[in-house]
Amino acid sequence: MKAALTATGAALALAFSLGAMPTAHAQQKFVTIGTGGVTGVYYAAGGAICRLVNKDRARHGIRCSVESTGGSVFNVNTIRAGELDLGFTQSDVQYNAVKGLGQFKDSGAWGDQRAVFSVHPEPFTMLARKEIGAKDFNDLRGKRVNVGNPGSGTRASMDELLAAKGWTLKDFSLAAELKADEHGPALCDGKIDAFFYGVGHPSANIQDPATTCGAKLVSITGADVDKLLRDKPYYAVAQIPGGLYPNNAEGARTYGVLATVVSSAKVPSETIYQVVKAVFENFDEFKRLHPALAHLKPENMVKDGLSAPLHDGAARYYREKGWIK
Repeated sequence: MKAALTATGAALALAFSLGAMPTAHAQQKFVTIGTGGVTGVYYAAGGAICRLVNKDRARHGIRCSVESTGGSVFNVNTIRAGELDLGFTQSDVQYNAVKGLGQFKDSGAWGDQRAVFSVHPEPFTMLARKEIGAKDFNDLRGKRVNVGNPGSGTRASMDELLAAKGWTLKDFSLAAELKADEHGPALCDGKIDAFFYGVGHPSANIQDPATTCGAKLVSITGADVDKLLRDKPYYAVAQIPGGLYPNNAEGARTYGVLATVVSSAKVPSETIYQVVKAVFENFDEFKRLHPALAHLKPENMVKDGLSAPLHDGAARYYREKGWIK
C-alpha cells in the first residue's frame, strides 16, 4: 500500500510539473481597464466595474483591475496597442479615433475600435481663483490656465475650443499642462488662475478647490461655442447646477460630452460579455458606487455617444435583454 501511495504521489508530482492538471490560476483571465486621474470619475467608475466583475470571478474566471492613466486619448492608443483591454474615453475622442481625425490624424482611423457602453455626462468645467473675478471663458484671456495634460481628452477638447474661438495657447500668459490630480492644488496655491477639465459631477476634483480656496465655476458660452455645438455631433449643452459645490450658488452654463467605455475587436467576445453582464446584472449597485452614475439608464447607455460599432460580446448581451435588435 505504501509503495502504491508513493507511486501515486510521484505521478501527481510529475503531472503538476508538466502542467497536465488544471489549476485555478491557469484558468484565470485578467482584464485591465484604463481610467484617468485617481480623483476623477473615470477611476471611480472603473473601480465600480471591476468590483462587480470580481464579485463573480469564481464562476467566469475573470479578474479585473483598474489602471490610473493620462485619460481618454492615452486609453484609446493603449488599447489599440494591445496593452489595455478596455478604457474610458470621451465621446468626441471615440468619434475621432473611428474617423482618424484630430489627435488621430497621423495614426489613422482605428477600424478595430469597439464601443461597450456610455456612462455619465461630462460637462467641460472651468474653475478659477475667486480673486480674478472671471464669469465667462473670455475673461481668462491673458491668464495662467491649465489646459490639460497631453494625451487626455480634456486637452483634446480644449484644443478644439481654442480653434473654434480663433485662439491659440499663446492667448494665455501661461498654458500649464498639469495632470488632473495636480491642477486643484496648483489653483489654491496661486500657481495658476484657472483650469479646464471634462468631468462628471459631482467630482472631488472640483469639490476640493471649491472648498479649500473658494474657487469659482466659470461659464463657457458664446456664439463661437454655439457654432462648435452645431458642427460637432458629439457635443451637447450642459448645466452645472448652482449649489452643487461650496461657494458656487450660481452654477455655470457650459457644454460637454459623454464618458464612454471602449475596447478592441481583438478582445475576446466572452470577456466583454461577462464584463457587461456584471454591470447590468448588478445595475442598482453600480449606480450607487458613485454619484455621477446615479441617473444612468441602460437604454441610453447602449446607444448614446457611441460612434464605434458595438463589441460582439456587448451586443450579444444587449440582444438577450431586448435593448437592441
